[in-house]
Amino acid sequence: MSEIVSSVQPGARRPPWLRWALALLVVALVLSMVGAVYFWRQNGFQWATFLNTFRGLDPFWIAVAGLTALSTYLGRALRWRILIRSQKPNASIWRLFVATSIGFTAIVLFGRPGEMVRPYLIAVKERLSFSSQVAAWFLERIYDLLMALLIFGIALSQVHNSRVQVGPSMQWVLSVGGNVVTVLTLICLAVLIMLRLFTDVAERRLLAALAFLPERYRAKANNLVVSFTHGIGSTKCPTSIAQVVLLSILEWVLIILCYACVFHASPEMRTFGVRDVLIFVGFASFGNVIQIPGIGGGAQIVSVVVLTEMFGLSLEIASGIAVVLWAITFVVIVPFGLLLSFHEGLNWKKLRHLEEQLDALPNEPAA
Repeated sequence: MSEIVSSVQPGARRPPWLRWALALLVVALVLSMVGAVYFWRQNGFQWATFLNTFRGLDPFWIAVAGLTALSTYLGRALRWRILIRSQKPNASIWRLFVATSIGFTAIVLFGRPGEMVRPYLIAVKERLSFSSQVAAWFLERIYDLLMALLIFGIALSQVHNSRVQVGPSMQWVLSVGGNVVTVLTLICLAVLIMLRLFTDVAERRLLAALAFLPERYRAKANNLVVSFTHGIGSTKCPTSIAQVVLLSILEWVLIILCYACVFHASPEMRTFGVRDVLIFVGFASFGNVIQIPGIGGGAQIVSVVVLTEMFGLSLEIASGIAVVLWAITFVVIVPFGLLLSFHEGLNWKKLRHLEEQLDALPNEPAA
């Protein structure tokens, strides 16, 4: 693996707009931290209460939450194996798990640019084309998004029976919004099934619709469309589709169970019911879209806002729980990912810039 990774040629320099975007992101992060410190000082943030949140946690339930979180990565490896079954019928579960662990470690360390590490490593390990693994990654993200939307919609539709502390009008808005989201999710799932049944037609229509784009953008957009449709086409077998759906459901059941264990470990949140956990997971899953390298990001902010504004917890307790959830759901894989990467002899410096280097890679598997 080390010689394969080290053989990647340096990619092109970052475009100016990306450098400006990164600079603005850093400025926004600094301003947010300054604002948070100012808010805490002005409102008397109780650091003793914040630290006591960690001391009061039940170690047993935290351990169960950690083991549950780790099991989700194995579940992802199993699901990926089904997604590439038509290309690699006997893909190694261990190699997929190694690539999954290292890939999610890269996300924690590098942020969203680390997303491409997992499909790249799987392509190299299983001797498949990189574009085919991007297709599998894209399809996996769609299933996860649909599951998150479905959980979110169902939870919000039951908000009147939860611990959420909002007025009657807001309860009505959340309940109606939950029903709308649920219906839209089912429609999206139906569209996904239709695309599976008519993959070739969908690909031709989508490519034709992109004809108006300039050449340099159209080529990339066409590659994305082809990868997406090929990813859908790889699971045309009804049995494979059913297995992917069942594993996606199991994946999110484990995620919900992980959050529930953390809540049960906290004395202040031990009375949270299933609906409360579902509502929280629904909001937090969308916060995960924003991932700042080494820090996390939107998930922690959303967690704090939901726990304080909707469930009435103090800022100190909500902040402590947000940190614990981030550590359990994201950071827990980092030690395993680092150990496995060292065992594989990976060059983390080159992986850090993998997204810039992918244009230099051939589209076919290595010999």
